Amino acid sequence: MTDLSALARQSNAWPLAEARGLWDERLKAAVPAKGYVLFQTGYGPSGLPHIGTFGEVVRTSMVRHAFETLMPGVPTKLFTFSDDMDGLRKVPDNVPNKELIEPHLGKPLTSIPDPFGTHDSFGSHNNGRLRAFLDSFGFQYEFKSATDCYKSGMFDQALLRVLEKYDEVIDVVLPTLGPERRATYSPFLPVSPKTGVVLQVPVIARDLAAGTITYKDEDGSDVTTLVTGGHCKLQWKCDWAMRWYALDVDYEMSGKDLIDSVKLSSRICRILGGTPPMNLTYELFLDEEGQKISKSKGNGLSVDDWLKYAPPESLSLFMYQKPKTAKRLFFDVIPKTVDEYLDFVTKFPAETDDAKLNNPAWHIHAGKPPVDTLHVSFGILLNLVSVCHTDNPSVLWHYISRFVPGATPQSAPLLDRLVKHAIAYYNDFVKPAKKFRKATAAELPAFQELHTALVNFAGDPTPEALQTAVYEVGKNHPSVFPGLRDWFKALYEVLLGQEQGPRMGSFIALYGVKDSIILLGKAIAGDDLA
Repeated sequence: MTDLSALARQSNAWPLAEARGLWDERLKAAVPAKGYVLFQTGYGPSGLPHIGTFGEVVRTSMVRHAFETLMPGVPTKLFTFSDDMDGLRKVPDNVPNKELIEPHLGKPLTSIPDPFGTHDSFGSHNNGRLRAFLDSFGFQYEFKSATDCYKSGMFDQALLRVLEKYDEVIDVVLPTLGPERRATYSPFLPVSPKTGVVLQVPVIARDLAAGTITYKDEDGSDVTTLVTGGHCKLQWKCDWAMRWYALDVDYEMSGKDLIDSVKLSSRICRILGGTPPMNLTYELFLDEEGQKISKSKGNGLSVDDWLKYAPPESLSLFMYQKPKTAKRLFFDVIPKTVDEYLDFVTKFPAETDDAKLNNPAWHIHAGKPPVDTLHVSFGILLNLVSVCHTDNPSVLWHYISRFVPGATPQSAPLLDRLVKHAIAYYNDFVKPAKKFRKATAAELPAFQELHTALVNFAGDPTPEALQTAVYEVGKNHPSVFPGLRDWFKALYEVLLGQEQGPRMGSFIALYGVKDSIILLGKAIAGDDLA
Protein backbone atom coordinates (compact mmCIF):
# COMPACT_ATOMS: atom_id res chain seq x y z
CA MET A 1 0.00 0.00 0.00
CA THR A 2 1.42 3.39 -1.02
CA ASP A 3 1.40 6.38 1.30
CA LEU A 4 -1.33 7.99 -0.80
CA SER A 5 -3.56 4.91 -0.68
CA ALA A 6 -3.05 4.76 3.08
CA LEU A 7 -4.17 8.38 3.38
CA ALA A 8 -7.13 7.60 1.12
CA ARG A 9 -8.28 5.16 3.79
CA GLN A 10 -8.74 8.07 6.18
CA SER A 11 -10.10 10.77 3.86
CA ASN A 12 -13.57 12.20 4.41
CA ALA A 13 -14.03 13.07 0.73
CA TRP A 14 -17.18 11.34 -0.52
CA PRO A 15 -15.60 9.72 -3.65
CA LEU A 16 -12.99 8.05 -1.44
CA ALA A 17 -15.68 6.98 1.02
CA GLU A 18 -17.57 5.42 -1.89
CA ALA A 19 -14.39 3.70 -3.10
CA ARG A 20 -13.75 2.24 0.36
CA GLY A 21 -17.30 0.93 0.54
CA LEU A 22 -16.97 -0.61 -2.91
CA TRP A 23 -13.77 -2.46 -2.03
CA ASP A 24 -14.69 -3.50 1.49
CA GLU A 25 -18.41 -4.25 1.14
CA ARG A 26 -19.30 -4.98 -2.47
CA LEU A 27 -16.03 -6.64 -3.54
CA LYS A 28 -15.11 -8.12 -0.14
CA ALA A 29 -11.51 -6.95 -0.65
CA ALA A 30 -10.98 -9.16 -3.71
CA VAL A 31 -10.56 -8.44 -7.41
CA PRO A 32 -13.63 -9.73 -9.33
CA ALA A 33 -13.27 -12.93 -11.36
CA LYS A 34 -13.59 -10.91 -14.57
CA GLY A 35 -10.27 -9.28 -13.69
CA TYR A 36 -11.38 -5.66 -13.26
CA VAL A 37 -13.77 -3.47 -11.32
CA LEU A 38 -16.62 -2.21 -13.51
CA PHE A 39 -18.23 1.21 -13.13
CA GLN A 40 -21.25 2.03 -15.28
CA THR A 41 -23.40 4.98 -16.27
CA GLY A 42 -26.56 4.82 -18.38
CA TYR A 43 -27.93 7.03 -21.12
CA GLY A 44 -31.30 7.15 -22.88
CA PRO A 45 -30.53 8.27 -26.44
CA SER A 46 -34.00 9.49 -27.35
CA GLY A 47 -32.62 12.98 -26.65
CA LEU A 48 -29.31 14.77 -26.60
CA PRO A 49 -26.89 14.60 -23.64
CA HIS A 50 -27.88 16.99 -20.86
CA ILE A 51 -26.49 18.31 -17.60
CA GLY A 52 -27.66 15.23 -15.70
CA THR A 53 -25.64 13.06 -18.09
CA PHE A 54 -22.55 15.14 -17.34
CA GLY A 55 -23.19 14.97 -13.61
CA GLU A 56 -23.50 11.20 -13.54
CA VAL A 57 -20.38 10.57 -15.64
CA VAL A 58 -18.20 13.12 -13.83
CA ARG A 59 -19.21 11.86 -10.39
CA THR A 60 -18.70 8.23 -11.38
CA SER A 61 -15.30 9.13 -12.84
CA MET A 62 -14.37 10.73 -9.52
CA VAL A 63 -15.25 7.54 -7.64
CA ARG A 64 -13.32 5.48 -10.17
CA HIS A 65 -10.18 7.61 -9.72
CA ALA A 66 -10.63 7.48 -5.95
CA PHE A 67 -10.80 3.69 -6.17
CA GLU A 68 -7.64 3.55 -8.29
CA THR A 69 -5.89 5.67 -5.65
CA LEU A 70 -7.17 3.49 -2.84
CA MET A 71 -6.27 0.23 -4.59
CA PRO A 72 -3.43 0.95 -7.04
CA GLY A 73 -2.85 -1.89 -9.45
CA VAL A 74 -6.47 -3.12 -9.44
CA PRO A 75 -7.77 -2.65 -13.02
CA THR A 76 -10.95 -0.64 -13.55
CA LYS A 77 -13.28 0.11 -16.45
CA LEU A 78 -16.10 2.59 -16.99
CA PHE A 79 -18.88 1.59 -19.37
CA THR A 80 -21.15 4.31 -20.66
CA PHE A 81 -24.19 2.31 -21.72
CA SER A 82 -26.75 3.56 -24.23
CA ASP A 83 -30.26 2.07 -24.11
CA ASP A 84 -30.56 2.52 -27.86
CA MET A 85 -32.75 -0.54 -28.44
CA ASP A 86 -35.67 1.09 -26.67
CA GLY A 87 -38.72 1.81 -28.77
CA LEU A 88 -39.24 5.51 -29.50
CA ARG A 89 -42.61 6.57 -28.09
CA LYS A 90 -42.92 10.10 -29.47
CA VAL A 91 -41.17 12.44 -31.87
CA PRO A 92 -38.82 14.76 -29.93
CA ASP A 93 -39.53 18.47 -30.20
CA ASN A 94 -35.95 19.48 -30.99
CA VAL A 95 -35.28 17.50 -34.17
CA PRO A 96 -35.58 18.51 -37.85
CA ASN A 97 -37.40 16.47 -40.52
CA LYS A 98 -39.92 15.07 -38.04
CA GLU A 99 -41.80 13.46 -40.88
CA LEU A 100 -38.93 10.98 -41.22
CA ILE A 101 -39.47 9.74 -37.68
CA GLU A 102 -43.25 9.59 -37.36
CA PRO A 103 -43.74 6.41 -39.48
CA HIS A 104 -41.18 4.60 -37.33
CA LEU A 105 -42.54 5.26 -33.83
CA GLY A 106 -42.27 2.19 -31.63
CA LYS A 107 -39.14 0.88 -33.34
CA PRO A 108 -35.74 0.69 -31.64
CA LEU A 109 -33.89 3.99 -31.84
CA THR A 110 -31.20 2.30 -33.93
CA SER A 111 -33.84 1.28 -36.50
CA ILE A 112 -35.19 4.79 -37.06
CA PRO A 113 -33.79 7.05 -39.82
CA ASP A 114 -31.57 9.90 -38.64
CA PRO A 115 -33.49 13.18 -39.09
CA PHE A 116 -30.17 15.04 -38.99
CA GLY A 117 -28.83 13.05 -41.94
CA THR A 118 -25.43 12.36 -40.37
CA HIS A 119 -25.70 8.73 -39.23
CA ASP A 120 -27.38 5.50 -40.24
CA SER A 121 -30.02 5.85 -37.52
CA PHE A 122 -31.45 8.28 -34.99
CA GLY A 123 -29.96 6.21 -32.16
CA SER A 124 -26.52 6.26 -33.79
CA HIS A 125 -26.74 10.02 -34.20
CA ASN A 126 -27.51 10.58 -30.54
CA ASN A 127 -24.88 8.04 -29.53
CA GLY A 128 -22.38 10.01 -31.59
CA ARG A 129 -23.43 13.20 -29.86
CA LEU A 130 -23.00 11.50 -26.48
CA ARG A 131 -19.51 10.30 -27.31
CA ALA A 132 -18.46 13.70 -28.68
CA PHE A 133 -19.92 15.29 -25.56
CA LEU A 134 -17.99 12.99 -23.22
CA ASP A 135 -14.80 13.24 -25.30
CA SER A 136 -14.91 17.04 -25.12
CA PHE A 137 -14.46 16.79 -21.35
CA GLY A 138 -11.72 14.19 -21.57
CA PHE A 139 -13.64 11.40 -19.85
CA GLN A 140 -12.05 7.95 -20.04
CA TYR A 141 -14.75 5.36 -20.81
CA GLU A 142 -15.84 2.51 -23.05
CA PHE A 143 -19.04 3.04 -24.99
CA LYS A 144 -21.58 0.21 -25.01
CA SER A 145 -24.67 0.02 -27.22
CA ALA A 146 -27.69 -2.04 -26.10
CA THR A 147 -28.38 -2.88 -29.75
CA ASP A 148 -24.86 -4.25 -30.21
CA CYS A 149 -24.97 -6.18 -26.94
CA TYR A 150 -28.33 -7.78 -27.75
CA LYS A 151 -27.60 -8.58 -31.39
CA SER A 152 -24.01 -9.79 -30.90
CA GLY A 153 -25.05 -12.44 -28.41
CA MET A 154 -23.28 -10.78 -25.48
CA PHE A 155 -26.53 -10.88 -23.50
CA ASP A 156 -27.73 -14.30 -24.72
CA GLN A 157 -26.78 -16.28 -21.63
CA ALA A 158 -28.35 -13.67 -19.34
CA LEU A 159 -31.53 -13.58 -21.45
CA LEU A 160 -31.87 -17.35 -21.20
CA ARG A 161 -31.41 -16.97 -17.46
CA VAL A 162 -34.33 -14.52 -17.38
CA LEU A 163 -36.38 -17.06 -19.33
CA GLU A 164 -35.43 -19.73 -16.82
CA LYS A 165 -36.36 -17.50 -13.86
CA TYR A 166 -39.40 -16.04 -15.63
CA ASP A 167 -41.96 -16.82 -12.92
CA GLU A 168 -39.77 -15.49 -10.11
CA VAL A 169 -39.14 -12.28 -12.05
CA ILE A 170 -42.84 -11.89 -12.72
CA ASP A 171 -43.65 -12.34 -9.04
CA VAL A 172 -41.33 -9.43 -8.18
CA VAL A 173 -42.65 -7.07 -10.85
CA LEU A 174 -46.42 -7.67 -10.89
CA PRO A 175 -47.17 -6.20 -7.44
CA THR A 176 -45.71 -2.87 -8.63
CA LEU A 177 -48.09 -2.62 -11.63
CA GLY A 178 -51.67 -1.52 -12.10
CA PRO A 179 -54.40 -4.07 -12.94
CA GLU A 180 -54.41 -3.50 -16.72
CA ARG A 181 -50.63 -3.59 -17.07
CA ARG A 182 -50.42 -6.61 -14.80
CA ALA A 183 -52.68 -8.59 -17.10
CA THR A 184 -50.37 -8.34 -20.10
CA TYR A 185 -46.94 -7.83 -18.53
CA SER A 186 -43.94 -9.84 -19.70
CA PRO A 187 -40.28 -9.00 -19.08
CA PHE A 188 -39.65 -9.84 -22.76
CA LEU A 189 -40.54 -7.32 -25.47
CA PRO A 190 -40.42 -9.05 -28.87
CA VAL A 191 -39.21 -7.07 -31.86
CA SER A 192 -41.85 -7.67 -34.54
CA PRO A 193 -40.39 -9.41 -37.61
CA LYS A 194 -43.16 -7.76 -39.67
CA THR A 195 -42.98 -4.13 -38.57
CA GLY A 196 -39.76 -3.86 -36.57
CA VAL A 197 -41.71 -2.37 -33.65
CA VAL A 198 -40.83 -3.27 -30.05
CA LEU A 199 -44.05 -4.95 -28.91
CA GLN A 200 -45.69 -4.96 -25.50
CA VAL A 201 -47.82 -8.07 -25.92
CA PRO A 202 -48.87 -11.02 -23.72
CA VAL A 203 -46.54 -14.04 -23.68
CA ILE A 204 -48.67 -17.19 -23.89
CA ALA A 205 -45.96 -19.87 -23.90
CA ARG A 206 -42.28 -20.37 -23.10
CA ASP A 207 -39.79 -23.02 -24.17
CA LEU A 208 -36.60 -22.93 -22.16
CA ALA A 209 -34.95 -25.75 -24.12
CA ALA A 210 -35.54 -23.92 -27.41
CA GLY A 211 -34.90 -20.49 -25.89
CA THR A 212 -38.19 -19.12 -27.25
CA ILE A 213 -41.38 -17.43 -26.21
CA THR A 214 -44.72 -17.43 -27.99
CA TYR A 215 -46.73 -14.26 -27.90
CA LYS A 216 -50.09 -13.04 -29.13
CA ASP A 217 -49.33 -10.61 -31.96
CA GLU A 218 -51.26 -7.40 -32.49
CA ASP A 219 -53.15 -9.01 -35.37
CA GLY A 220 -54.26 -11.89 -33.12
CA SER A 221 -51.88 -14.51 -34.48
CA ASP A 222 -49.49 -16.56 -32.34
CA VAL A 223 -45.82 -15.90 -33.00
CA THR A 224 -42.85 -17.84 -31.62
CA THR A 225 -39.49 -16.10 -31.43
CA LEU A 226 -36.08 -16.55 -29.87
CA VAL A 227 -35.35 -14.44 -26.82
CA THR A 228 -31.69 -14.21 -27.90
CA GLY A 229 -29.84 -12.54 -30.75
CA GLY A 230 -31.74 -9.27 -30.62
CA HIS A 231 -35.16 -10.82 -31.35
CA CYS A 232 -36.38 -9.56 -27.98
CA LYS A 233 -35.36 -6.92 -25.52
CA LEU A 234 -36.34 -6.63 -21.88
CA GLN A 235 -38.60 -4.20 -20.06
CA TRP A 236 -36.29 -1.60 -18.62
CA LYS A 237 -36.27 -2.52 -14.92
CA CYS A 238 -35.62 -6.14 -15.80
CA ASP A 239 -33.21 -4.96 -18.50
CA TRP A 240 -31.25 -2.97 -15.94
CA ALA A 241 -31.01 -6.02 -13.67
CA MET A 242 -30.03 -8.29 -16.57
CA ARG A 243 -27.28 -5.88 -17.59
CA TRP A 244 -25.89 -5.82 -14.05
CA TYR A 245 -25.89 -9.60 -14.08
CA ALA A 246 -24.49 -10.05 -17.60
CA LEU A 247 -21.69 -7.51 -17.27
CA ASP A 248 -21.10 -8.00 -13.55
CA VAL A 249 -21.39 -4.28 -12.84
CA ASP A 250 -19.77 -3.30 -9.55
CA TYR A 251 -20.80 0.35 -9.19
CA GLU A 252 -23.57 2.51 -10.66
CA MET A 253 -25.14 5.65 -9.24
CA SER A 254 -28.63 6.95 -9.98
CA GLY A 255 -31.01 9.76 -9.11
CA LYS A 256 -33.44 9.92 -6.22
CA ASP A 257 -36.34 9.35 -8.61
CA LEU A 258 -35.05 5.82 -9.31
CA ILE A 259 -34.83 4.57 -5.71
CA ASP A 260 -37.73 2.13 -6.13
CA SER A 261 -36.39 0.97 -9.51
CA VAL A 262 -32.98 0.26 -7.98
CA LYS A 263 -34.62 -1.86 -5.28
CA LEU A 264 -36.71 -3.82 -7.80
CA SER A 265 -33.83 -4.32 -10.24
CA SER A 266 -31.57 -5.43 -7.38
CA ARG A 267 -34.09 -8.12 -6.43
CA ILE A 268 -34.23 -9.34 -10.02
CA CYS A 269 -30.42 -9.33 -10.29
CA ARG A 270 -30.23 -11.59 -7.23
CA ILE A 271 -32.89 -13.91 -8.70
CA LEU A 272 -30.69 -14.28 -11.78
CA GLY A 273 -27.77 -15.23 -9.56
CA GLY A 274 -25.90 -11.93 -9.63
CA THR A 275 -24.91 -9.35 -7.04
CA PRO A 276 -26.34 -5.87 -7.57
CA PRO A 277 -23.78 -3.09 -7.93
CA MET A 278 -23.03 -0.69 -5.15
CA ASN A 279 -25.29 2.30 -5.67
CA LEU A 280 -25.08 5.97 -4.73
CA THR A 281 -28.40 7.79 -4.84
CA TYR A 282 -27.86 11.42 -5.74
CA GLU A 283 -30.35 14.21 -5.25
CA LEU A 284 -31.99 15.95 -8.19
CA PHE A 285 -31.43 19.56 -9.21
CA LEU A 286 -33.90 22.33 -8.41
CA ASP A 287 -34.57 25.54 -10.28
CA GLU A 288 -34.42 29.04 -8.83
CA GLU A 289 -37.89 28.60 -7.31
CA GLY A 290 -36.99 25.28 -5.69
CA GLN A 291 -38.91 23.20 -8.22
CA LYS A 292 -37.49 20.00 -9.71
CA ILE A 293 -35.70 20.67 -12.98
CA SER A 294 -37.42 19.07 -15.95
CA LYS A 295 -36.27 18.86 -19.56
CA SER A 296 -39.87 19.07 -20.72
CA LYS A 297 -40.53 22.21 -18.64
CA GLY A 298 -37.24 23.79 -19.70
CA ASN A 299 -36.80 25.28 -16.23
CA GLY A 300 -33.13 24.40 -15.83
CA LEU A 301 -29.90 25.36 -17.52
CA SER A 302 -27.93 23.22 -19.93
CA VAL A 303 -24.26 22.30 -20.06
CA ASP A 304 -23.87 24.74 -22.95
CA ASP A 305 -25.46 27.47 -20.82
CA TRP A 306 -22.97 26.89 -18.04
CA LEU A 307 -19.99 26.67 -20.39
CA LYS A 308 -20.89 30.00 -21.98
CA TYR A 309 -20.31 31.72 -18.66
CA ALA A 310 -17.77 29.55 -16.85
CA PRO A 311 -15.11 26.86 -17.42
CA PRO A 312 -16.06 23.18 -17.25
CA GLU A 313 -13.97 22.68 -14.11
CA SER A 314 -16.42 24.88 -12.21
CA LEU A 315 -19.33 22.71 -13.37
CA SER A 316 -17.41 19.66 -12.13
CA LEU A 317 -17.09 21.37 -8.75
CA PHE A 318 -20.83 22.01 -8.67
CA MET A 319 -21.39 18.29 -9.31
CA TYR A 320 -18.81 17.32 -6.68
CA GLN A 321 -20.35 19.32 -3.87
CA LYS A 322 -22.87 17.43 -1.71
CA PRO A 323 -24.25 14.97 -4.30
CA LYS A 324 -26.82 13.68 -1.79
CA THR A 325 -28.25 17.17 -1.20
CA ALA A 326 -30.72 18.84 -3.55
CA LYS A 327 -29.10 21.93 -5.06
CA ARG A 328 -30.53 24.85 -6.96
CA LEU A 329 -29.09 24.95 -10.44
CA PHE A 330 -29.58 28.37 -12.02
CA PHE A 331 -27.44 31.13 -13.43
CA ASP A 332 -26.80 32.98 -10.16
CA VAL A 333 -24.77 30.07 -8.74
CA ILE A 334 -22.16 30.29 -11.49
CA PRO A 335 -19.94 33.20 -10.24
CA LYS A 336 -19.84 31.80 -6.70
CA THR A 337 -18.95 28.32 -7.96
CA VAL A 338 -16.19 29.68 -10.20
CA ASP A 339 -14.60 31.57 -7.31
CA GLU A 340 -14.86 28.52 -5.05
CA TYR A 341 -13.09 26.49 -7.73
CA LEU A 342 -10.31 29.09 -7.99
CA ASP A 343 -9.90 29.07 -4.21
CA PHE A 344 -9.53 25.29 -4.10
CA VAL A 345 -6.97 25.27 -6.94
CA THR A 346 -4.98 28.10 -5.35
CA LYS A 347 -4.81 26.38 -1.96
CA PHE A 348 -3.86 22.97 -3.35
CA PRO A 349 -0.04 23.24 -3.84
CA ALA A 350 0.66 24.28 -0.24
CA GLU A 351 -1.59 21.67 1.37
CA THR A 352 -0.42 18.47 3.05
CA ASP A 353 -1.11 15.20 1.24
CA ASP A 354 -4.05 14.31 3.47
CA ALA A 355 -5.58 17.78 2.98
CA LYS A 356 -5.12 17.49 -0.78
CA LEU A 357 -7.26 14.34 -0.83
CA ASN A 358 -10.06 16.36 0.77
CA ASN A 359 -9.67 19.22 -1.71
CA PRO A 360 -12.31 19.03 -4.48
CA ALA A 361 -9.64 20.14 -7.00
CA TRP A 362 -7.89 16.77 -6.49
CA HIS A 363 -11.05 14.91 -7.49
CA ILE A 364 -11.95 17.28 -10.34
CA HIS A 365 -8.50 16.92 -11.94
CA ALA A 366 -7.80 13.26 -11.10
CA GLY A 367 -5.07 14.18 -8.65
CA LYS A 368 -3.30 16.76 -10.84
CA PRO A 369 -4.88 20.22 -10.55
CA PRO A 370 -3.34 23.01 -12.60
CA VAL A 371 -1.01 25.42 -10.85
CA ASP A 372 -2.94 28.68 -10.74
CA THR A 373 -0.55 31.48 -9.79
CA LEU A 374 -2.73 34.26 -11.19
CA HIS A 375 -5.76 34.25 -8.94
CA VAL A 376 -8.14 37.04 -9.92
CA SER A 377 -11.65 36.28 -8.69
CA PHE A 378 -14.52 35.99 -11.11
CA GLY A 379 -16.47 38.50 -9.05
CA ILE A 380 -13.73 41.10 -9.43
CA LEU A 381 -13.51 40.43 -13.17
CA LEU A 382 -17.26 41.03 -13.44
CA ASN A 383 -16.85 44.39 -11.72
CA LEU A 384 -13.85 45.27 -13.85
CA VAL A 385 -15.99 44.67 -16.94
CA SER A 386 -18.66 46.87 -15.38
CA VAL A 387 -16.36 49.81 -14.74
CA CYS A 388 -14.54 49.50 -18.07
CA HIS A 389 -17.78 49.30 -20.07
CA THR A 390 -16.16 47.06 -22.66
CA ASP A 391 -16.61 43.79 -24.52
CA ASN A 392 -12.96 43.77 -25.49
CA PRO A 393 -10.79 41.28 -23.51
CA SER A 394 -7.63 43.23 -24.36
CA VAL A 395 -8.94 46.22 -22.41
CA LEU A 396 -9.37 44.05 -19.33
CA TRP A 397 -5.93 42.53 -19.85
CA HIS A 398 -4.48 46.04 -19.69
CA TYR A 399 -5.51 46.18 -16.04
CA ILE A 400 -4.68 42.54 -15.30
CA SER A 401 -1.14 42.77 -16.69
CA ARG A 402 -0.57 45.90 -14.60
CA PHE A 403 -1.86 44.12 -11.50
CA VAL A 404 0.25 41.02 -12.27
CA PRO A 405 3.33 42.23 -14.18
CA GLY A 406 4.13 40.02 -17.15
CA ALA A 407 0.76 38.27 -17.21
CA THR A 408 -0.60 37.61 -20.69
CA PRO A 409 -3.44 35.55 -22.15
CA GLN A 410 -0.79 33.08 -23.32
CA SER A 411 0.85 32.68 -19.90
CA ALA A 412 -2.46 32.46 -18.04
CA PRO A 413 -4.91 30.56 -20.28
CA LEU A 414 -7.41 29.85 -17.47
CA LEU A 415 -7.54 33.54 -16.56
CA ASP A 416 -7.97 34.40 -20.23
CA ARG A 417 -10.97 32.07 -20.41
CA LEU A 418 -12.39 33.66 -17.26
CA VAL A 419 -12.09 37.11 -18.80
CA LYS A 420 -14.20 36.03 -21.78
CA HIS A 421 -16.69 34.25 -19.53
CA ALA A 422 -16.97 37.34 -17.33
CA ILE A 423 -17.79 39.53 -20.34
CA ALA A 424 -20.53 37.11 -21.44
CA TYR A 425 -22.00 36.78 -17.94
CA TYR A 426 -21.87 40.53 -17.33
CA ASN A 427 -23.68 41.35 -20.57
CA ASP A 428 -26.45 38.79 -20.04
CA PHE A 429 -27.09 39.00 -16.30
CA VAL A 430 -25.33 41.88 -14.56
CA LYS A 431 -25.64 44.75 -17.01
CA PRO A 432 -29.45 44.55 -17.42
CA ALA A 433 -29.92 44.77 -13.63
CA LYS A 434 -27.48 47.63 -12.97
CA LYS A 435 -28.88 50.74 -11.34
CA PHE A 436 -26.41 53.50 -10.49
CA ARG A 437 -27.29 56.22 -8.00
CA LYS A 438 -25.64 59.45 -6.97
CA ALA A 439 -23.91 59.79 -3.62
CA THR A 440 -26.11 61.65 -1.14
CA ALA A 441 -25.03 64.90 0.47
CA ALA A 442 -24.44 63.01 3.72
CA GLU A 443 -22.28 60.41 1.96
CA LEU A 444 -20.13 62.81 -0.07
CA PRO A 445 -17.65 63.63 2.72
CA ALA A 446 -16.78 59.92 3.01
CA PHE A 447 -16.30 59.61 -0.75
CA GLN A 448 -14.11 62.73 -0.69
CA GLU A 449 -12.07 61.34 2.21
CA LEU A 450 -11.50 58.06 0.36
CA HIS A 451 -10.49 60.06 -2.72
CA THR A 452 -7.94 61.98 -0.64
CA ALA A 453 -6.70 58.78 1.03
CA LEU A 454 -5.97 57.22 -2.35
CA VAL A 455 -4.32 60.39 -3.66
CA ASN A 456 -2.02 60.37 -0.64
CA PHE A 457 -1.54 56.58 -0.57
CA ALA A 458 2.20 55.99 -0.39
CA GLY A 459 2.62 52.33 0.52
CA ASP A 460 2.61 49.19 -1.56
CA PRO A 461 -0.88 49.09 -3.15
CA THR A 462 -1.68 45.53 -2.08
CA PRO A 463 -5.31 44.44 -1.81
CA GLU A 464 -4.92 44.17 1.97
CA ALA A 465 -3.43 47.64 2.41
CA LEU A 466 -6.06 49.23 0.19
CA GLN A 467 -8.83 47.37 1.98
CA THR A 468 -7.57 48.78 5.28
CA ALA A 469 -7.67 52.29 3.83
CA VAL A 470 -11.27 51.81 2.73
CA TYR A 471 -12.17 50.42 6.17
CA GLU A 472 -10.67 53.40 7.97
CA VAL A 473 -12.73 55.86 5.95
CA GLY A 474 -15.93 53.97 6.71
CA LYS A 475 -15.13 53.94 10.43
CA ASN A 476 -14.71 57.72 10.40
CA HIS A 477 -18.38 58.28 9.45
CA PRO A 478 -20.46 56.22 11.91
CA SER A 479 -23.44 58.57 11.81
CA VAL A 480 -23.81 58.06 8.05
CA PHE A 481 -22.72 54.41 7.95
CA PRO A 482 -23.68 52.69 11.24
CA GLY A 483 -21.93 49.56 10.02
CA LEU A 484 -19.15 48.98 7.54
CA ARG A 485 -21.59 46.96 5.46
CA ASP A 486 -23.54 50.19 4.86
CA TRP A 487 -20.36 51.93 3.70
CA PHE A 488 -19.50 49.20 1.24
CA LYS A 489 -23.08 49.03 0.00
CA ALA A 490 -22.92 52.74 -0.78
CA LEU A 491 -19.65 52.27 -2.69
CA TYR A 492 -21.14 49.42 -4.71
CA GLU A 493 -24.34 51.31 -5.54
CA VAL A 494 -22.59 54.55 -6.52
CA LEU A 495 -19.48 53.20 -8.26
CA LEU A 496 -20.71 49.84 -9.63
CA GLY A 497 -24.49 50.21 -9.87
CA GLN A 498 -25.28 47.18 -7.71
CA GLU A 499 -25.99 46.33 -4.08
CA GLN A 500 -23.20 43.77 -3.72
CA GLY A 501 -19.66 43.61 -4.96
CA PRO A 502 -16.08 42.47 -4.38
CA ARG A 503 -13.61 43.36 -1.66
CA MET A 504 -12.96 46.97 -2.54
CA GLY A 505 -9.26 46.65 -1.74
CA SER A 506 -8.89 43.84 -4.27
CA PHE A 507 -10.89 45.76 -6.85
CA ILE A 508 -8.85 48.98 -6.41
CA ALA A 509 -5.61 47.00 -6.66
CA LEU A 510 -6.73 45.43 -9.95
CA TYR A 511 -8.35 48.54 -11.44
CA GLY A 512 -5.41 50.65 -10.32
CA VAL A 513 -5.15 53.39 -7.68
CA LYS A 514 -4.97 56.17 -10.29
CA ASP A 515 -8.02 54.94 -12.20
CA SER A 516 -9.90 54.44 -8.91
CA ILE A 517 -9.12 58.07 -7.99
CA ILE A 518 -10.58 59.17 -11.34
CA LEU A 519 -13.67 57.00 -10.77
CA LEU A 520 -14.21 58.47 -7.31
CA GLY A 521 -13.71 61.95 -8.69
CA LYS A 522 -16.51 61.39 -11.21
CA ALA A 523 -18.80 60.10 -8.46
CA ILE A 524 -18.05 63.13 -6.28
CA ALA A 525 -18.74 65.45 -9.22
CA GLY A 526 -22.07 63.74 -9.81
CA ASP A 527 -21.14 62.43 -13.24
CA ASP A 528 -23.16 59.61 -14.81
CA LEU A 529 -21.17 56.39 -14.29
CA ALA A 530 -23.55 54.12 -16.17
